[in-house]
Amino acid sequence: MGSPTLVWFRDDLRVADHPALHAAVERGESIVCVFVLDEQSDGIRPLGGAAHWWLHHTLEALAGELDARGLRLTLRTGPAADVIAELQAQTRAGAVYWNRRYGLAERHVDAGLKAELKAQGVEARSFQSHVLFEPWTLQTGQGQPYRVFTPFWRACLGAAEPRKPLSAPTAETVAALGPAPHVAGDHLADWHLLPTHPDWAGGLRDAWQPGEKHAHAQFRSFTHEALADYVPDRDKPARDATSRMSPRLRWGEISPFQLWHGIDHRARGAADFLRELGWREFAYHLLYNFPQITTENMRPAFNGMPWQKPTDEVLERWQQGRTGIPIVDAGMRELWQTGVMHNRIRMVTASFLVKNLLLDWRIGEAWFWDTLVDADVASNAMNWQWVAGSGVDAAPYFRVFNPELQQKKFDPQGEYVNRFVPEAGTLDYPEPMVDLGESRKRALAAYDVIRGA
Repeated sequence: MGSPTLVWFRDDLRVADHPALHAAVERGESIVCVFVLDEQSDGIRPLGGAAHWWLHHTLEALAGELDARGLRLTLRTGPAADVIAELQAQTRAGAVYWNRRYGLAERHVDAGLKAELKAQGVEARSFQSHVLFEPWTLQTGQGQPYRVFTPFWRACLGAAEPRKPLSAPTAETVAALGPAPHVAGDHLADWHLLPTHPDWAGGLRDAWQPGEKHAHAQFRSFTHEALADYVPDRDKPARDATSRMSPRLRWGEISPFQLWHGIDHRARGAADFLRELGWREFAYHLLYNFPQITTENMRPAFNGMPWQKPTDEVLERWQQGRTGIPIVDAGMRELWQTGVMHNRIRMVTASFLVKNLLLDWRIGEAWFWDTLVDADVASNAMNWQWVAGSGVDAAPYFRVFNPELQQKKFDPQGEYVNRFVPEAGTLDYPEPMVDLGESRKRALAAYDVIRGA
């Protein structure tokens, strides 16, 4: 049966523009496809509940796409390096291919596995798939990583054009490679990724259809119907004006290369949309060069910030959307119901937690990690640090989002608030848990303490 190629799927759950799968086809041997649920390796962060829900359904979709091409997706759990090494030995694969990851723990897993395989004479290769620009290829004039977005994005636009997307393998091409060895795998249902008691995922099911085909259909709809009005409408949470590509990119149902080349760069709104794609690139640039960004303040002065210790009541009121601040509550309820939150409102809810409640940004980051279907190791941490003021390219700490002014500006008719907080303005709605003006003063006084330290 020759020496099969083992293709390890990770955050790239698609068949088109999949460099590792494409290279496996070009190698000319049969292909074994595997996904490993690894929540055990050192430093690998377990997925949150909403991410588990999405993963279940997108793996179902991926298995169907592979099956249509004569490929079978094998599922395994455990420390990924051990699982892949075992599968390589079992199948006698002559090559193991995967697409790169950029978190420090993930890089350690991948580097160790690559060294082990190569020591045994097995070809081990990784490919660029998840970002348009590899983090180590862009540096300042002083040879340092970028710490500010605008010059970073300028460097991206001045770099070589990102490669064109790769085509998906056809069933005929796969058949010509010959049959792959059969290996036993887990049943997806046995992973228990879906909630049961209680089943809290009804809103997610109403809002999303995970999978590669749905990702492309959604992107086509955005480019045809919303892109032209992207700039005036994207900050209005009641409008369906954003691309909603964040979970698609996080799980790799669509690649950044497909987005880059799938949009007319001359079209109205295109430059602003691509800039948002650049913000994601910046997050991975920072994650690779400053891996501590996920847990540590990037500005050391914030280590002395006098954060408040949250009580269960305070934290639950923020999490459940019962703060008494309508637009904050609307955002938190949207998050719980749909697994996402409008980007403008993410900034408002995060600012309220960090500055009006004076709670550590890591508390909010952990809640978003558990409840977002697009919870992304790079973007989640970078955006929380940006709002907190503790990041490398941060909004100044003294810039506090005023929720009432944000609502007047971006939801003046209350469409968004009424959708998620219909009781706002009635006797059933709670009083604000803090005074916005007084809590802003308290936050600025706390900032003055660390600024003068």
